[in-house]
Amino acid sequence: MHQQKRQPELVEGNLPVFVFPTELIFYADDQSTHKQVLTLYNPYEFALKFKVLCTTPNKYVVVDAAGAVKPQCCVDIVIRHRDVRSCHYGVIDKFRLQVSEQSQRKALGRKEVIATLLPSAKEQQKEEEEKRIKEHLMESVFFEQSCQPENRTVSSGPSLLTVFLGVVCIAALMLPTLGDMESLVPLYLHLSVNQKLVAAYILGLITMAILRT
Repeated sequence: MHQQKRQPELVEGNLPVFVFPTELIFYADDQSTHKQVLTLYNPYEFALKFKVLCTTPNKYVVVDAAGAVKPQCCVDIVIRHRDVRSCHYGVIDKFRLQVSEQSQRKALGRKEVIATLLPSAKEQQKEEEEKRIKEHLMESVFFEQSCQPENRTVSSGPSLLTVFLGVVCIAALMLPTLGDMESLVPLYLHLSVNQKLVAAYILGLITMAILRT
């Protein structure tokens, strides 16, 4: 006997719901934005039924607030704002899309979409531009502040030339003096007393310069 392939049982509320866009913005001065479209996708191998709920249903008209989506298909949900008044500017409303299998009542998944009414698209663009400029300025200030300690550290330390001269002077003072016959160092590396005095003088200047920085 052939056993019929059974679909695994789905857990309530855990099914991902795919909706685009996830935010609706209505502009009071642009009537074309008073109607928005939500697209609900069904990437699964089984049909889904959906229902659209809203926190403020008196402000919106939802065309086809309930329906079904075939497997691997999508459906458009039209939402109209019908209460465009200044008292609603900036208020965030929420839509909730609940999906379930056609043969069941329990909601397998939920997705919230926020909706906002703004006075003007131009004002919104201006605010976004100002926000971008402020963010850019803050990034510039942060970059300068983060670079300044590093620059101070580099500039306050002794240069490579100073360190090299100091090492040369120390090496010169460690070489044997002329007339020291017991040394194993070749004669051309033997320095006179005056040469060692010059090396000691230069080493003293280098030490003072390092201490000042």
